[in-house]
Amino acid sequence: MPHCYQIDADRCKGCGLCVMVCPKKVLAISAQLNNSGYFPAYQGRPELCVLCAVCCTMCPDAAITITEIADPCQCAAENDRAK
Repeated sequence: MPHCYQIDADRCKGCGLCVMVCPKKVLAISAQLNNSGYFPAYQGRPELCVLCAVCCTMCPDAAITITEIADPCQCAAENDRAK
């Protein structure tokens, strides 16, 4: 079953730890503020993600999750909204 990688932009405080540890340089920091006044991380290059979950482990706010999904299009739509 496919997996979906998501960042909860409202939980993210933009610390950048996930960006620093990503071995494939998938993540970046957004130029748009979230509802809490932080610049959250987002998937700048999602096609490079290998689902290693290092970012999930490093995130102090538990804002990054990887879940199994039935429809890969669902994940693409979620990630497009997060930008």
